[in-house]
Amino acid sequence: MSFSSEVKNELCSVSITDTEQKRAELYGLLIFSKVFKSNKMTLSTEHSEISKRAAALLEELYVPIIEKETLLRVRTTEHYLSKISLINPDDCARIFDDYGHHSSDISLRVNRANISSDELSAAFLRGAFEVCGSVSDPMKSYHAEFCVPHKNLSTDLCKILSEIPECNFYPKTVVRSGSYVVYFKGSEQICDLLTYIGATNCAMEIMGTKAVKQVRNNINRRINSEVANITKIASASAKQLAAIKKIQEKHGIDSLPDDLREIALLRLENPEMSLRDLGQNLSVPISRSGANHRMSRILEYAEEL
Repeated sequence: MSFSSEVKNELCSVSITDTEQKRAELYGLLIFSKVFKSNKMTLSTEHSEISKRAAALLEELYVPIIEKETLLRVRTTEHYLSKISLINPDDCARIFDDYGHHSSDISLRVNRANISSDELSAAFLRGAFEVCGSVSDPMKSYHAEFCVPHKNLSTDLCKILSEIPECNFYPKTVVRSGSYVVYFKGSEQICDLLTYIGATNCAMEIMGTKAVKQVRNNINRRINSEVANITKIASASAKQLAAIKKIQEKHGIDSLPDDLREIALLRLENPEMSLRDLGQNLSVPISRSGANHRMSRILEYAEEL
C-alpha cells in the first residue's frame, strides 16, 4: 500500500457527528470530482473506502438514487476504479441547489457559504483531498498535491488553503495533462495540511521519517568527512615516506639535522599517524603546524637530491 493510500484510509476513518461538517466534506468530494453538474454527478476513485464514504454521506444527507460500478483495473496500478453516479437528474438538481449552485452559472466556483467556519473548512479540504489529493512517500520526497479539473476551482482552493489561520500555506499551481495541480513542497507544510484535515498519524509518520533521514544524513556526513581525512593523511604520509626513503638511499637519515631526523624516523615507524600525532610524540612535543613545517623541509631536501 502506498503512503498516499494510507493517508486516505486514515481520512476515511475520521468520525464525524456534526451534520454541517458531513455536508462540507461531501461538498469537497463532489465539487472536486470529475463531474458536478445540475443534471449529472459522477465520482471516480481508485480507493474503495473513499467510494464507500461518499456513498454513505450522500445516502445520509440526501437519500438519492446511486449507481455503483467497479471498473476494470487501471493501468499501472493494483486498484480497481470505483465509480458512483447519481442517475436521477432531480437528485442532482436538488443537491446542486442545496449547495448554492445554479445551472445558469458560467463557471464552477467554490461557494464559500458552505465552509463558513474553520471546522467546515477542514472537513471540506478533507473531502477534496480524498477525491483528488495525493502525497508522496516521505522516504523519497516531500510533495503533496490536489489534481483539480477546473482552473477556477484551483484558484479557489489556493485561496482557501492560504487563509487557514494556524497554517502558513504557500500552495503553487501547475498545469499537467489538462488538469490544474495545486501542490506543496516541504515536510512542514505537508504535516500541517494532513493534521488539519484529520490524518494526524500519517503526519507523525512524516515527522518520524524526517528525523531518521536527518540522523542518517548526519552519520553519512561524518563518515564521509572521516574517510576524506584518512585519505588525505594517507596521501601525505605516502609522499613523506617516499621523500624520507629517497634521502635514506642517497645520503642516509643521519645526514638530516637532529630535529628533522627525529621526525623522519618517527614517520618511518608510524606511517598511519597524522601530523598532529607525530608532533605530540616527539621528544619535545610540537604543534601540528610545527610538524608540518619540518616535513616540508624534508620534502624540499629530497627534491634537491
